[in-house]
Amino acid sequence: MWKLNQFNYNRRISSVVKIGNLLLGGNQPIRVQSMANTDTNDVENSVAQCLRIVEAGGELVRFTAQGVREAESLKLIRDGIREKGCNVPLVADIHFNANAADVAAKQVEKVRINPGNYVGSIKIGDTSDYTDEEFETEYQKIRARFILFLNICKEHHTAIRIGVNHGSLSERMMNRYGDTSRGMVESCMEFLRICHEENFHDVVISMKTSNTVIMVQTVRLLVDEMARENMHFPLHLGVTEAGDGEDGRIKSAVGIGALLADGIGDTIRVSLSEEPEFEIPVGQLLVSYISGRVNHAPIVATENVLHSRFEYSRRKTHAVGNIGGDNVPVVIAQSEGNFATVPDYILQDGKVLNLNTDLFSIYSTEDIDALQKDPTEIKFLKLKYPDLTPKLLGLLIERRDVVVLLTTNHLNGVGEQRAFFHTLLNAGCTVPVILNRNYSENELQHLQIKAAADLGVLFIDGFGDGIFIENDGSISVEEINSVAFGILQASRVRVTKTEYISCPGCGRTMFNLQTVIARVKARTSHLKGLKIGIMGCIVNGPGEMADADYGYVGAGRGKVSLYKKKECVERNIPEAEAVEKLIELIKVNGDWHE
Repeated sequence: MWKLNQFNYNRRISSVVKIGNLLLGGNQPIRVQSMANTDTNDVENSVAQCLRIVEAGGELVRFTAQGVREAESLKLIRDGIREKGCNVPLVADIHFNANAADVAAKQVEKVRINPGNYVGSIKIGDTSDYTDEEFETEYQKIRARFILFLNICKEHHTAIRIGVNHGSLSERMMNRYGDTSRGMVESCMEFLRICHEENFHDVVISMKTSNTVIMVQTVRLLVDEMARENMHFPLHLGVTEAGDGEDGRIKSAVGIGALLADGIGDTIRVSLSEEPEFEIPVGQLLVSYISGRVNHAPIVATENVLHSRFEYSRRKTHAVGNIGGDNVPVVIAQSEGNFATVPDYILQDGKVLNLNTDLFSIYSTEDIDALQKDPTEIKFLKLKYPDLTPKLLGLLIERRDVVVLLTTNHLNGVGEQRAFFHTLLNAGCTVPVILNRNYSENELQHLQIKAAADLGVLFIDGFGDGIFIENDGSISVEEINSVAFGILQASRVRVTKTEYISCPGCGRTMFNLQTVIARVKARTSHLKGLKIGIMGCIVNGPGEMADADYGYVGAGRGKVSLYKKKECVERNIPEAEAVEKLIELIKVNGDWHE
């Protein structure tokens, strides 16, 4: 049975699912997929977009089916792409309508359902609390309805995806477990147990949220729980509402990359608020980069038994200047530049310059004597994991003026840097550590994906007191600095700019998503530290942007509802007025500045 190795890349071997002519899981390649954003009833445009996704390299294509009519349109789309000689499996995306799921299962190769709203609640009393009897009664209702659906899938050889979204847990699960990773896992396991009892095994699972930390911890928890019950279903990975541009790419690479680094994941979708065919090259790059760690040189280390993969706890360090302790992770830039967000330190002539123009030396293991004689308040020591001898570890425990620049040139750099941190934990060493990686990229997207996948997982694990990205290619220092701050924000350890939680769009979207995102960004990007949700419809909108400060959600054709936190404060605003109304809402609540 597969067991996670924190230090050595070891892909989880899942069961194999057949989706049309495609095999997913087991030893199959990690599949890259996307979702159409056309109106599913617009068959011609849906077929055309599907073909563009496939031409870009997409191996599965999903369409929303919010009702029976859309589910029936899927047959026309399927016939249309088959006539073009394309055999890509199609997936129906169902949220609220179990009847639509039944119809879709007869038309396409796979159906995604959301346990949180597959069957409506039975609760009719004046309290939200569920008794044990009510909890069980609603489960039996879910079970009976779900088995009807499974029987249709068996008859038509249709695979399913059980897709749990953090923002749409059922009232029943919320009541018992809260809005937690455990609630998401229990919601999924309930449906998996029914599949197991019914001898239905063509099942894929996803656990999605826009919060990368919760996403990673939840999937890890689910894999652990499945293993306890001898289940090995394949995993679909994705970060919901990741956004567009650099933010969307970095956030997706942080969340998906962290799990791929663990060896978890059989198919991925990078959700960008852009045309869906643009998602495919990003996903392919991420999969290729992580998969390149296969058969790397072994890394030997002892896992710290107190470190949890299922909940965030930042490693305890002592402060050296403004590095470590309770300080936010710092950013070091590799040279001076015209920065939009000013880094905390800059590399200058082989030394580290702070904002007060103080210079601090960088030492290697050959310079320990010189380091010990240095009178300055901060000494930077550049190390790799193999450098960490017992003698050097003793020095790091003793000194209170050293900051480690942790670098690696190992094929599995994530594993090697993890090994360093676990060794520190086992020794009770609290030296602050800045994560340092060097790349040779000429394309910005490649640096965004690789650096986010390498470094984000370590911040999610609670490791790292700073970030130092070096690049030998032609990417500007300003762009590299933006990537560094973007990784910290996507990993939720330091917020320095407005965060936009925006969906990729689908057939349910009520407005031109890309246009609206651009308009909202143009007016609000100067508001540092705010989270603004921009969601195409109410299906995932209010739930997935639950931790946003403000929300802009499609309420109908040409209509928008505005949210403050989870509360809808204004409904059905004409779209032409919605951005200005959003600005007014931010001003009224005291969060606006010029």
